[in-house]
Amino acid sequence: MQSEKYVIMDGMDSSHTAPRDPDLLLDFDEVSLIRGGTTLVGPVNWQVELDERWVIIGPNGAGKTSLLRMAAAEEFPSQGRLWVLGERIGKTDMRDLRASIGMSSAALANRIPPSENVGDLVISAGYAILGRWREEYDELDRERATDILEQVGAYHLVDRTWGTLSEGERKRVLVARALMTDPELLLFDEPGAGMDLGGREDLVAYMGDLAMDPDAPAMVVITHHVEEIPLGFTHAMLLDEGSVVAQGLIEDVLTSENLTKAFHQPIEITQLDGRYFARRARRAGSHRR
Repeated sequence: MQSEKYVIMDGMDSSHTAPRDPDLLLDFDEVSLIRGGTTLVGPVNWQVELDERWVIIGPNGAGKTSLLRMAAAEEFPSQGRLWVLGERIGKTDMRDLRASIGMSSAALANRIPPSENVGDLVISAGYAILGRWREEYDELDRERATDILEQVGAYHLVDRTWGTLSEGERKRVLVARALMTDPELLLFDEPGAGMDLGGREDLVAYMGDLAMDPDAPAMVVITHHVEEIPLGFTHAMLLDEGSVVAQGLIEDVLTSENLTKAFHQPIEITQLDGRYFARRARRAGSHRR
C-alpha cells in the first residue's frame, strides 16, 4: 500500500517545477491509474479552472470514480503528473490538500456510523475527521453547520442520526458536509443516485443555484444521467473504458454522436429550458404491429 509521502519517480524536469497558474485547480498531464496490470483510467490530459463547473459522464466501469479519487488527492496516479490546487501529487502531504476539497461520495457514506449525529457529522468536516469523539465544537461551527443544512433543505435533520435517514436525506447531508470547510474545489460522485424524482429535482435545483453563484468553488460532478446535470454547468467530459471520448465546453461535448460513441448504442440528446434529456434512438423502420 502506498504511503501518504510516496513520491512518483518520473524524471521530472525543471519545466514541471515552475509555479502553477493560480486559476488552475486541477491539472492532469498524461495521468493514468493502473491496478493489477489493468488500466482503470488514462492517459488523461485535463485541466479545471476556478470558475468552471464540470460534469463527467460515462457507462459503468468507464473510470469516472477513479478519476475523481485522483482529483480528490485520495489516489496517486500510476503514471503522469498531477497537480491539485497547485500542489504536485507525490510531492506534498495529501492530508493538507484534502482539507481544501469538499467531497461527497458513496464511499464516504459507507464509512459513517449509523449512530452519528447529523449536526456533528457536518461540523466534523471542518476538523478533517469523520465522526465525533471528544471534540468540543464552538458556537461558530454550529452556526455555520446550521446555515449550510438550511441552504440544502436539511435543517430539520440536524438532531437526527445517520442511520435513520433516507437515501435522499443522506445525500443532502453529504452535500452540506462537503460545503462545511468552505472548500476551493467541490467533488460529487453521483449525488442523485438512489433518490426519488422529487428529491433528485430538489438537489439538482440547489446544485444549479450553487453552480451559478460566482463566489462558489469550482465543481466536478459524476453522473450516469444527463438529466441530473444542473443548470450553470460549463464543461463536460465523456469517459469510456478509462479513455476520454470527448471533453470541453458542455454544448460541444454533449451531442448525440458523442453519447452514442460512449455508450455503444444509438443515443439522442435534446435540451429543454437549459436541461438535458437523453434516450435511445428509435431504430429506423421499427413499428408496433
